[in-house]
Amino acid sequence: MAKTEVAEQAQEYSEKVKEVLDKISGFTLLELSELVKAFETEFGIEAAMAAPVAVAAAPAEAEEEFEPSSYKVVLKNFGEKKIQVIKAVRAETSLALKEAKQVVESAPSTIKDGISNEEAQKCAQTLQEAGAEVEVQPESE
Repeated sequence: MAKTEVAEQAQEYSEKVKEVLDKISGFTLLELSELVKAFETEFGIEAAMAAPVAVAAAPAEAEEEFEPSSYKVVLKNFGEKKIQVIKAVRAETSLALKEAKQVVESAPSTIKDGISNEEAQKCAQTLQEAGAEVEVQPESE
């Protein structure tokens, strides 16, 4: 919530409440946590905001575990079968012979990007069967 929104909402409260809000707006999270515990102890209540805070933290954790939607296939090394790898690169891309050769010789290089995991695995398998050292990497968004 933006500070201006808080200020607009604060206009609905009494002066005492506004003073308290102004005072606690400068608190750290640790101080706010202590304040909540003090309210619970002093008034024998349980803070209802504890659950929404915990729920709000869960989506952030879920985002960390989120599987990327696009991947890229990176040729690390063409190995001992350079010609077969060039043929495999041409089969997996729309590159002409000269361009495919340049891509293979400039390893590490990206062969395909912005593709699904399934397509990336298939492409990697084709290149590995030709003798290349390949890695499938998630694309950073």
